[in-house]
Amino acid sequence: MNKFLLAAAFLTSVMVAAPVQAQNAQDFVLVNKTGYALSEIYISPAKADTWGDDLLENEDDAMEDGAAHKITFSKAGNVCVWDLKVVYDEDDSEAIWHDVNLCEISKITIRWNKSTNVTSATFD
Repeated sequence: MNKFLLAAAFLTSVMVAAPVQAQNAQDFVLVNKTGYALSEIYISPAKADTWGDDLLENEDDAMEDGAAHKITFSKAGNVCVWDLKVVYDEDDSEAIWHDVNLCEISKITIRWNKSTNVTSATFD
């Protein structure tokens, strides 16, 4: 009887914890390795007509080179595919990535290539 109750309690805790983990499946860490500070970060569901709020809006300063910023979602629902935009502090230039599946990655590292003048991203 005790084994049955223990198994039932375990299954109940797993079933309750699963939706909580699924709600945060889109959370990720953005790492800035561009050599420059970022003044703004935006995410929006893929193909949306507008960007969401600036994720650095409530921060004291820009996101410095070498810094990591945890992006958390409170109401992402079942949306996995997002667009990401970053804006450089120095000259307001921007880089955009489309169709990023945040349910499959937990870290995005961005880099700027001086010789090509292109900002790239790696997804882990």
